[in-house]
Amino acid sequence: METTETFESLVRAEFTPKTTYLNTASNSLLPARTVAALHEAALLRAEGRPLTPLFEDVEACRAAYARLAGVPATRVAAGASVAAHSGVIAASLPAGAEVLTAEDDFTSVLNPFHVRGDLKVRAVPLERIAESVRPDTALVAVSAAQSADGRVADLAALREAARAHGARTYVDFSQAAGWLPMDADAYDFTATVSFKWLLGPHGAAFLTVPEDLGGLTPLLAGWVAAEQPWDSCYGPVDELAHSARRFDLTHALFTYAGLRRSLELIEELGMAAVHAHDVALADRFRDGLATLGHTPVPAPGSAIVSVPGLGGRQPELSRAGIEVSDRAGNLRASFHLFNTPADVDRLLDALSG
Repeated sequence: METTETFESLVRAEFTPKTTYLNTASNSLLPARTVAALHEAALLRAEGRPLTPLFEDVEACRAAYARLAGVPATRVAAGASVAAHSGVIAASLPAGAEVLTAEDDFTSVLNPFHVRGDLKVRAVPLERIAESVRPDTALVAVSAAQSADGRVADLAALREAARAHGARTYVDFSQAAGWLPMDADAYDFTATVSFKWLLGPHGAAFLTVPEDLGGLTPLLAGWVAAEQPWDSCYGPVDELAHSARRFDLTHALFTYAGLRRSLELIEELGMAAVHAHDVALADRFRDGLATLGHTPVPAPGSAIVSVPGLGGRQPELSRAGIEVSDRAGNLRASFHLFNTPADVDRLLDALSG
């Protein structure tokens, strides 16, 4: 386990923000090691050197993410977006199947099920999702932490309810992976993007599937989804990968080159230390809001804090060098390892004026 001193020294060596950046729920700052890896990847292309190291980066990212998610690397697919992963899952459902979702969840989790046109998509408040699973529910699809306001789903209750009714589970960890310890093995399917709390560039997303691959059809499979990719560049793929790699999409190589270093940093710091750091800052902000007379959306234990009625102050805060988001009229602040108590206090001071 990292000591507080080691945690802080590692973070200081990697991040040099020029603003008070409290917007990881939109996208993270990049560590210095990630920026260096992106530069080196670009030079490989610019100078005509072999790209073999970039393909190795993809597999290193798959393995590192598998460790964070708590599953074997054979159960991790490397794709490009949560929406694409959701689409593959949606395509696997029979006509008329019921999909239970949370009201106003992030579009990438929901829309692929809606556009099928022949599924029964039922939305309920997040707090009621576990109790709303029914015997005819085929799949429960929900974000672990809500993008709009940081509310964290009761995943334990959801798992129990789904198991009791024979429903499958699909959890999007995009707003949670990297600060909230996760156990992907507890769900049938999970997904996440790379550019939020995982500290990576845009362009990568991971999907986890069961050991038996979950009955999914690799509708988006190209040559990288083959058991022997370099022997499968022409004509139909004769043999799909025997692992979750059959659901891979053509890799954004530069992204994975950078993401490899970002995931290494998270592992060096330790998930427990990152979680404690992030949530402590969010709690400090909640406590400060109370002294100012503001009540955030209830989201205990979340690294995301959303304050109703203050979203309109986002432009002035940005001009003052404080980066937050305006989501549905709410001011959304999100905290990660490069933030400090001083960042929280600066935002509180700005809101008090």
